[in-house]
Amino acid sequence: MELSIRREDLTRGLYLVQGVVERRSTVPILANVLIESAEGGITLTATDMEVGLRVRTPADVKRKGSVTLNARKLYEISREVTADELLVKATAAGWVEVHAGRSKFKIVSLDPKDFPQLPLAMDPKGGVTMEVAAATLREMIDKTIFAVSTDETRFNLSGVLMEAGESGALRMVATDGHRLAKIDRRVPGPRPERGIIMPRKGLVEARKLLDEVDQGDVTVHVSPKDMRLATPTVSFFMRIVEGEFPDYRQVIPGSVRAKARFNRDDLLAALRRISLLASERSRGVKLHLEKGKLEASASNPDQGEASEDIEISYGGEALSVGFNARYLIDVLGVHAEGEVIELGLTDEVGPGTVSGASDPEYTYVVMPMRL
Repeated sequence: MELSIRREDLTRGLYLVQGVVERRSTVPILANVLIESAEGGITLTATDMEVGLRVRTPADVKRKGSVTLNARKLYEISREVTADELLVKATAAGWVEVHAGRSKFKIVSLDPKDFPQLPLAMDPKGGVTMEVAAATLREMIDKTIFAVSTDETRFNLSGVLMEAGESGALRMVATDGHRLAKIDRRVPGPRPERGIIMPRKGLVEARKLLDEVDQGDVTVHVSPKDMRLATPTVSFFMRIVEGEFPDYRQVIPGSVRAKARFNRDDLLAALRRISLLASERSRGVKLHLEKGKLEASASNPDQGEASEDIEISYGGEALSVGFNARYLIDVLGVHAEGEVIELGLTDEVGPGTVSGASDPEYTYVVMPMRL
């Protein structure tokens, strides 16, 4: 195999595969990227067997073939060299030379025949295929992925649930047991017949691909075993998490006793300042609501205390409740700047809700803390 490729094109393609390759695998070839000749250029393929992708990249292929090279090392070489063009040439068996200006690299290549086959094709018989706007899917991931559990023992909470919502909407839900994020968005076409749990790593990598599409549409295929995504230049798959997602509907309060409205920027900035003196272990802050005002406060016996008032729209009884500051900061961070936020409270020990006043289809539920 021999090819010439623009450094910019190679770097972009290798950037997309970096999060997918398995660096600590007992199978050495999973640390490599498979480079194959294709119509109009080459494809770069990488996988850890749970997530995989193939990127189509323009190149001038002088001799067809395929090689595998260490994905991280090739990416570092592509970033560091200054030449605009790189020449990649398979020489003796097991070796590949990379020429870039005055630089020359000789890299070990593992046998491409040992690289696993990936389920990247869109199979219309084995599931449901949808056309979704990249911006919509990007928003749905951003507004749920931060609530995914990081506890590896709770595997059924280690991803985001995708299912059909009410009135033909597509729904995503994530929870770690302390908070829950749920979003519905209208998309044309069919919906998954049953819910699937998409792993966090797969969604992180899918999110990178969606940035490449910008304002276009992507094809999403959902089957009982995996979720596949296709853009004009990238094919991607992730194996779904096995297990039953908890009944999240039981967690969402049917009604709240108190509702307060405020500017998203005001509370977000106040929480970031106040949480500097919160307990490093619990990150607890107290919110005290009274007519027209919300006071956020935190105390730490070893360092001191802090408080700040913000103006709110609230006319109910005085009410105090404690929350983990990070849980509130996370959800406020994904709302738009200047958005009007509605905080719903049941009592001092019941779950609270956070939602945008103009977006009732995005709901966030957070459990309180005893402070």
